[in-house]
Amino acid sequence: MNARAFAFVLSLLPLAGFAQGFAGLGSDADGYALPDPATRFVFPEDHGPHPDFRIEWWYVTATLDGADGETYGVQWTLFRNALAPGGDPDRQVWMGHAALSTPDGHVSAERLARGGIGQAGVEAEPFEAWIDEWRMAGPTLSEVTLTAQGADWAYDLGLDADGPFVPQGVEGFSVKSEAGQASHYYLQPFYDVTGTITLPSGPVEVSGEAWLDREWSSQPLTGSQTGWDWISLHLDDGHRLMGYRLREADGGAYTVGTWIAPDGTPDPLEPGELTMTPLRIAEVEGREVPVDWQITLPERDLDIRVEALRDDSWMRTRIPYWEGPVAVTGTHEGRGYLEMSGYAPPRQDD
Repeated sequence: MNARAFAFVLSLLPLAGFAQGFAGLGSDADGYALPDPATRFVFPEDHGPHPDFRIEWWYVTATLDGADGETYGVQWTLFRNALAPGGDPDRQVWMGHAALSTPDGHVSAERLARGGIGQAGVEAEPFEAWIDEWRMAGPTLSEVTLTAQGADWAYDLGLDADGPFVPQGVEGFSVKSEAGQASHYYLQPFYDVTGTITLPSGPVEVSGEAWLDREWSSQPLTGSQTGWDWISLHLDDGHRLMGYRLREADGGAYTVGTWIAPDGTPDPLEPGELTMTPLRIAEVEGREVPVDWQITLPERDLDIRVEALRDDSWMRTRIPYWEGPVAVTGTHEGRGYLEMSGYAPPRQDD
């Protein structure tokens, strides 16, 4: 497949996908490997790819303080998607997303690559994930550098984890619906970050914290789930909170998450134990998107407001979504990231 045809095929994925859950993630999994609740993570092997599964990602977000006194946000993501069962490297496609949130705006970039030619891939140890010149690499996944750039911006960051990898769900088996769709899912929420972001006005030294999500599956959503609202929060008392609600076409939602102790011990939350209530709606790219949220977890005396630092944190990519840094106030203070997918513009009457 030549580059033009390859790009055309990828451009059709979001059009075909919304009838099968957000971005096709609810489509048929026949022939692909399926998550198994008996599976346990083995590191470093599981930092690498799992080509027998249909989709997986390496997903980093970071909230940063600049030497100029400003707050910044960074995203770096590498997606792998199999075009057919069997794990053939030539039947894999790769997509990279990178973004930078600044006081002046939100910018993003996208890269596409085919498998089997070395343009993109992941090696478990020494760890390296790449697409073109974008890189996340280091001796291990606990100690990496992170680089990407767009038309007039870039970042070069060092990430060093001072805590463990944290399984989600029950020993890493993360259920997504009452019907039983699931993924294998773990986090690294303990990265300390130092480095430089480069803006049109010049370089800025930054420091802060980052969060890695690692997930793979073959049908992580049901056909009726239209998108998700996801949070990753660093709280002022040393706890971390990951939570999300998967929205149903009929207006319902499946909400789960993990409460993470300062030492990394996870407490998987029962479905519905965490509540996520929209508080403020903003118009973003012609869509009505909830950018402020009330989050409660009564068992942990948590009642917080999560507020977007920028309403316009829109990823202008082939599969568009909202992703940006947030501030936390209420019973706990802190900061983190919010991701929201599947918010379509309103239909126009003929």
